Amino acid sequence: MTTGLRERAAAELARTRERSIGLTDAVDDDDLVRQHSRLMSPLVWDLAHVGNQEELWLVRDVGGREPVRADIDQLYDAFKHARADRPELPLLGPAEARAYVRRVRDQVLDLLDTVELEGRPLVEQGFAFGMIIQHEQQHDETMLATHQLRQGDPVLVAPPPPRSRQPVSGEAFIPGGAFEMGTSLEAWALDNERPAHTVHVPPFFIDRAPVTNAQYQAFADAGGYADQRWWSASGWAHRQAAGLTGPGHWHGDGTYTRFGRREPIVSDEPVVHVSWHEASAYAAWAGKRLPTEAEWEKAARHDPAAGRSRRFPWGDEDPAPEHANLGQRHLSPAPVGAYPAGASPYGVHQLIGDVWEWTSSPFGGYPGFAAFPYREYSEVFFGDEYRVLRGGSFGTDAAACRGTFRNWDYPVRRQIFSGFRCARDPRPEELSR
Repeated sequence: MTTGLRERAAAELARTRERSIGLTDAVDDDDLVRQHSRLMSPLVWDLAHVGNQEELWLVRDVGGREPVRADIDQLYDAFKHARADRPELPLLGPAEARAYVRRVRDQVLDLLDTVELEGRPLVEQGFAFGMIIQHEQQHDETMLATHQLRQGDPVLVAPPPPRSRQPVSGEAFIPGGAFEMGTSLEAWALDNERPAHTVHVPPFFIDRAPVTNAQYQAFADAGGYADQRWWSASGWAHRQAAGLTGPGHWHGDGTYTRFGRREPIVSDEPVVHVSWHEASAYAAWAGKRLPTEAEWEKAARHDPAAGRSRRFPWGDEDPAPEHANLGQRHLSPAPVGAYPAGASPYGVHQLIGDVWEWTSSPFGGYPGFAAFPYREYSEVFFGDEYRVLRGGSFGTDAAACRGTFRNWDYPVRRQIFSGFRCARDPRPEELSR
C-alpha cells in the first residue's frame, strides 16, 4: 500500500467513525440499549458490532495480532442472532462498547503504518480497510434508519437539501444494445459487484426522475391501495395483513414524520419508505413496471458517445456535493431537479443518492462470481427471496455507493430509505420513428 493509500484509509476510517459517534452520542444510554423496532438492533449493538468486525478482519487477520475481546465474538455475529432477539443478549453497555471500539481502532491505526499489504487479495490496494470502512458506513445508515423509527424528541439536525434547479419530468429513451455491467477494476468493490461482464439490454424507457410524493399521492388518492388489480398476489396479501394505506411515516392528512418532526409532505421530493410491493403496484397503475437491475445500471453508467461504462452517472470522479445527496448531509431526499450536474448522459437524474431504488430483479451473482472474502456477505442471500435496490440514499455514504453498488432486501421492507422510478417497454410506433 502506498503512502497515499495508507493516508486515504486512515482518513476514511476517521471520517466514518465520526459519523458512528455522532449517531450514538445523539441519544442517552437508555435510548442506546432500547430496541426501537423489532426490525432493528439496539444502537449499542451496531456500535460494538462494527468494532468486532474491525477486530476480526484488521486486527486479527490482516495484523496477525492477539484478540482484543474474543469472548464477545458470538454476541456480535449477525448470523447467530436475529435482530429481534439481540436486546436479550448480554451485550456490552454503552460505556464498555465505546471503550472497546476505541481499543480496536487504536490497534488498527498502529498496524496501518507497518503491515505488509501485498501477496494476497484481502490486502491488495487496501481492500480489507475499504471493506471495513464500507461495513461501518452501512451500519451507520442502518443506525440512521433506527433513528427514524425511534420515538421522542428530535435529536438529529442537518441543513435542508438544495432546491430544485431545473424541471425534470418525463422519460428517457435508452437504445437497445450491449454495455459493460459490474466492475473488475474498482479497488474496493465488493464481491457481488464483480466481475465486469457484457449484458445486452433491449430498448426501454425509464423515468428521468424518481417517483415523487405528489405522484405517489395520486396513486393513493385514486384508490391504489384498495384496488387488487395493481398488486401481485403476494403484494396484495401483505398489503392486507400489514394494513398498508400509504408509505411509511405518512399520516394520511398531508403530513409525515421524519426523525421526530411532523411536517407537511414536500410534493416534489422522491417518495421514500415504500416497499417493493408498493413500488410495483404504483408502476402497474401507471402503466409501467420497475426497471430490471441491468436497465437501471445501463441508464446510470453507459456513455453512448464513448461506448463505455462510467463509474457514476456524471463521470469517473468521486461524488461531490453538486452531484448527489449522499452522506447524511441532509436528512431527507432532495427535490427532483436539485442535482443537474449528476445526470447521466441519457438525461436521467438523481440515480445516485436521495432514495434507494427498487428494481424488479432478484439478487444473484454475476457470471463468474466468486465469494470473497466470506460467503455471508453476499452469496447466502442469493435467490428469489430478495429484490435488488440500486443508487444509494441520502443516508448512504459515498464510500459505500458506486454505480455498480448493489443493495438487497425483502420485498416487504420499507424501514430502509427506499423509493423507485418506473420503466416500460417501447411501443412499436416508438421504435419506428
